[in-house]
Amino acid sequence: MSSYKNLLLRTLLICCVLPLASCGNDNPHFSNTDISGADYAKDFALRDPDGNTRRLADFQGKAVILFFGFIQCPDVCPTALVRAADVQRLLGEDASKFQIIFVTLDPERDTPEILREYTAAFGADVLGLLGTPEQTKETADAFRIFYRKVPTRSGYTIDHTATSYIYDPQGRIRLAVAHQTPAEPIAADVSMLLHPSSTSNK
Repeated sequence: MSSYKNLLLRTLLICCVLPLASCGNDNPHFSNTDISGADYAKDFALRDPDGNTRRLADFQGKAVILFFGFIQCPDVCPTALVRAADVQRLLGEDASKFQIIFVTLDPERDTPEILREYTAAFGADVLGLLGTPEQTKETADAFRIFYRKVPTRSGYTIDHTATSYIYDPQGRIRLAVAHQTPAEPIAADVSMLLHPSSTSNK
C-alpha cells in the first residue's frame, strides 16, 4: 500500500510541476520584479510643463520608466534619474525608444518652469509631469506610491516610495524596479521588452 501511495504522490508532483515549468519557458526571465498583469499603475492623466495632458498612450512604441519624487529631494530622486539616464545610454541604438518620466509629489513647490529646468539636467528627453494636489494624491494611490510631508525647520520634506515602474512599448505595466538596482540589469530588461521576438528565440 505504501508503494502505491508513493507512486501516486510522484505522479501528482509531476502533473503539478510540468505546467509550471512550461509556463516559465514561455516568458522572459527579468532581473527586476515582474508585475505583468498587475491591476494597478495602469495609466495617468497629468500635465507636462507646457500644460498639455499626457497619458501612457502618448508613448506607444517606447518602453517607459516612471518614477515619483520631488525636486528638493536630496538624494533618492536625483539618483533614480541619473540611473534612468544611464539605462538610456546603455541601450545604445534603442535609446530613442526609451522614455523617462518623473512625476512630482510636490506640485505646490514644483512649478512647471522649475520642473522643466530640473528634468533637463538629466537629459533633454526626460519628461516631468504634475497635477493638482488632488490629482497627485489620486495618481499616487493608483500607483501604490506612499508619500507624506514631514515638517522640517525650513519647511517640509517628503517621504515617499522609491520604486520605479517600467512599461513595455504597448503601454502595459511590466516591471517594478527597486531603488538600489544598478542600471545594467535594468537596461537588459528594457532591451528584452523592446525586442521580445529575440528573447523568445533564446
